[in-house]
Amino acid sequence: MHSGLELTLLLLGCAVLGVVAFRMLHLPPMLGYLAVGVLIGPHALALADDSPATHALAEFGVVFLMFSIGLEFSLAQLKSMRRIVFGLGMAQVVLTIVATIVFAQLVSYLTPQLQVSWQAAFALGGALAMSSTAIVVKLLTERIELETEHGRRIIGILLFQDLAVVPLLIMIPALARNPEDLPVTLGWAALKAALVLALLLFFGQKLMRRWFTVVVKRRSQELFMLNLLLVTLGAAWITERAGLSLALGAFVAGMLISETQYKHQVEEDIKPFRDVLLGLFFITIGMLLNLQLVLANWWLVLALLVLPVLLKFALIAGLAKLFGSSDGVSMRTGLALAQAGEFGFVLLNLASGSKLIDPFLMQLVLASMVLSMLIAPLVIANSDKIVMKVAANEWMMQSLQLTQLATRTMKTQKHVIIAGFGRSGQSLATLLTEEKLPWYALDLDPERVQEAQAAGASVSYGDATRRESLIAAGINRASALVITCADTRLALKVLHLVHELAPALPVIVRSLDDSDLDTLKRAGATEVVPEALESSLMLASHALLTLGVPLRRVVHRVQAARDERYAALRGYFHGAGDISDDPEHNYVRLHSVRLHDQSAAVGKALGELRLDEVGAEVTALRRAGQRVDAGPDTALMAGDVVVLRGEGEAVGRAEERLL
Repeated sequence: MHSGLELTLLLLGCAVLGVVAFRMLHLPPMLGYLAVGVLIGPHALALADDSPATHALAEFGVVFLMFSIGLEFSLAQLKSMRRIVFGLGMAQVVLTIVATIVFAQLVSYLTPQLQVSWQAAFALGGALAMSSTAIVVKLLTERIELETEHGRRIIGILLFQDLAVVPLLIMIPALARNPEDLPVTLGWAALKAALVLALLLFFGQKLMRRWFTVVVKRRSQELFMLNLLLVTLGAAWITERAGLSLALGAFVAGMLISETQYKHQVEEDIKPFRDVLLGLFFITIGMLLNLQLVLANWWLVLALLVLPVLLKFALIAGLAKLFGSSDGVSMRTGLALAQAGEFGFVLLNLASGSKLIDPFLMQLVLASMVLSMLIAPLVIANSDKIVMKVAANEWMMQSLQLTQLATRTMKTQKHVIIAGFGRSGQSLATLLTEEKLPWYALDLDPERVQEAQAAGASVSYGDATRRESLIAAGINRASALVITCADTRLALKVLHLVHELAPALPVIVRSLDDSDLDTLKRAGATEVVPEALESSLMLASHALLTLGVPLRRVVHRVQAARDERYAALRGYFHGAGDISDDPEHNYVRLHSVRLHDQSAAVGKALGELRLDEVGAEVTALRRAGQRVDAGPDTALMAGDVVVLRGEGEAVGRAEERLL
């Protein structure tokens, strides 16, 4: 029996070794925690046991995970993706649970010695319905697929899975009660949940913003952190006292804080607590796994690995197809989400603690879930190859896109190809247009491409890392190529293709800092523009001008620094803030709105709408495919495309006023 300090040191030491090993293998740290738990658990080396103290720490990990999910909960995001989240996502979770219950009842009927109650099957279905947000989002980010069509569907389904955990945390313990009392138990739990949530949301919404403002005005990081822990654990305590789960209260606390301006600061402050305690939770999950039992029944583990993964893949791919996706998009969505997820372990642990699931079955399902997460990176990495071999019309769809792209650029000569039409790409396009220089952009965000095309921009849906896309964009006729996405891995892929297709073509690459400047230059980049150093130069030039240094000397010094490849600026002292993620900002954006017959703005003059009152302005008006010089007296007509500029909320309000 270890003391509290000895147990903590053991868990921390093993966790560090496990995470280091799995990081070296380029695998998610979560799998390292699970492997550590298996090794030090009572069924292997027996270095640690299932002590109440360990489980208490692990439960706090789940609390902070749910708090983080609450922080990301955005009504605006849900509204924009409601068809995917509440259509595709809800259908996936519900049908997975239903399919699990039907399969369990069928097995119980065919093999009387193996009986699985519908309550246990419900809990298993809820666990199997979950997919790994950590693994999938990480891999999609690395593959630059978050903004693709299948990426948006994957994120929408993951979002509903996260939301579905909240009612499942209430329902699974209720299912363990007396079956005769189940309707009353579920009704009472739902009533208590509704009452507690209403009180927290009603009073919390009014108090949270004011209270955080009072705390922030004290200008104490220590006080801010203490207050954050108090709010999180306090909300969890309230829901626990009401007979609900700790995690539910933490989720509500996250929701309330997400509506304040302190959301991003809270996310950064809570991350260390969440990651460390969640790591302990996964270690305790690994400690439950009995390797000897699993190895003795390896064929059952294999069956429970293959069958749920195939069922989940077929279900998600079929639903995505039903919701209008192509075969390729449907299959990529199914392949990415076929594995188990973090919340599956949370629900499985809850069901086990409620004595819903037989310990033998628990071991087999736990092992199969871990294995499914281990093979997930391999499946996602090879998803394109799998889709191309299986989906007969995928080649046709991609060929059609390339044909359309080639048709649009066929008559263009000496143009600039812009790889990525985000904020930097659009700024570049604006300057090129003002200089009357032709350009054509490729982007992987279908919504952005659609809006930009509606506004008359020369942009197409295409992947600049594919040889076919660059050829269709006219790389052999282009005068230059600009890579606007600050992703070194993507830039190196494009540079490799340019070296093969048009080695003399000048390529300008955007990067975040100077860390990969030499690598990109060696790969063939004509110019590399590091954002951090360019912003330093601009800051220094304004400071010098303010201090009275002549403009000519300032320009000379800035140009000299660029000519020397930023040599004087490329060393700096790193701080903790240099490794943190950039917070989201409410950037000024462009947004195209097409007016329909029933739109409120049809027949009205632009001046009547007073869009400036909501913080938006009209930058362009297109009618019948042509740009129109619009003024305050210009009357709007059905079919007009109004291009708005402003911050996200202002543009949203202006769109409501137009429609």
